[in-house]
Amino acid sequence: MKVKAILSIVLLVQPLFIKAFETDQYNLPKVPLEDIGYELDKYTAKKIEKALYKLNERIKSIDICLGIKDNRASNKDCSISRKNREKLVYLRSEKALAKAVFKELGDGLIFLSKTSSWVEHHKFPLKPVRYKTSFRRSIYVTAPLNYMTLSSTIKIHGVEFGTDKIAHIFQQGYSYYKKYGRGLRKGLTKNEALRKAVKWGQKTEKTYYGTWVSGVYSNADLAANYAGLKFYQGLTSKIKIGEKLRPAILVQKEGVWAFNKNSNLKANLLKPFISKHLNEAYNPNKYFKLFKFNKVIRRVVRKQSCKQWIKRYPKLSKYELEATTKSLELWYGEDYGFSRSKNFITIANTCFSSKPKSEKK
Repeated sequence: MKVKAILSIVLLVQPLFIKAFETDQYNLPKVPLEDIGYELDKYTAKKIEKALYKLNERIKSIDICLGIKDNRASNKDCSISRKNREKLVYLRSEKALAKAVFKELGDGLIFLSKTSSWVEHHKFPLKPVRYKTSFRRSIYVTAPLNYMTLSSTIKIHGVEFGTDKIAHIFQQGYSYYKKYGRGLRKGLTKNEALRKAVKWGQKTEKTYYGTWVSGVYSNADLAANYAGLKFYQGLTSKIKIGEKLRPAILVQKEGVWAFNKNSNLKANLLKPFISKHLNEAYNPNKYFKLFKFNKVIRRVVRKQSCKQWIKRYPKLSKYELEATTKSLELWYGEDYGFSRSKNFITIANTCFSSKPKSEKK
């Protein structure tokens, strides 16, 4: 009862808190969206190039100061400066590179990264590229504050999901990356450090990034966080995604950073990290039960979303949908923190049966 009382207060005073951005993939776009995967990959590449330029300029500046290139220091005090030499080592580290890329892609207000804001407002040549359901038709019809933070639905590399997931990839993914690195420096194994980062994500989703603020615990958010961790790791290291081994995106040549020319990664920077894990209709949330919030959402989905899904996907079956959701509990065989629930609201258990078991009682 104490926990419910706290959550009730938090939900009632939401405006005083950081708002968690929500999304609604139950309601489908009226017209099929154009895929902006190519444009987003191109944007991402340009931003990484900008990060590399800034980082490399700092490296070259210290190189000149220390006289490393021509064995003649431009400043005597500089050449004997231990601080400058330590700084040069840092700038050539994976840690500095990841931070530089984050500054270009993930920095900004919380849940509003530079990249997600660009996706929300950029004038793409093809239309439509964004969809946001009306308040009256939204699953958050009884939660206006959630609707105020509703992200647009977009389509990237064949998958529809909310723009908030872009922020999760580049923002919370970077937080995972830092926590993973700290864990390794403290002597944890790779698996232990990974688990520590994932647990942090679960904790934030249960509290100030999720349930406390919006009444929503999003498995898709956790999947986006994890995909973001992999993205940052993959900047300078080989990473395994399923059965495929992806080479490092960036390499160091003659002391400066550059794109790996021995691979074709630049044209598909984000594609390996985009999957149905990011779609909340396939990868369901846990909704707060107080005020019958979860039942209202199920009622809205049954009343209007079911018709949309059956019309768009006439051959779709309950078995296929359930199998898809089941397959998303792991990220290509890896534990990203998926949390199970007997009260999931899915297209399968809402549109292909008269009433889910949880509501028959």
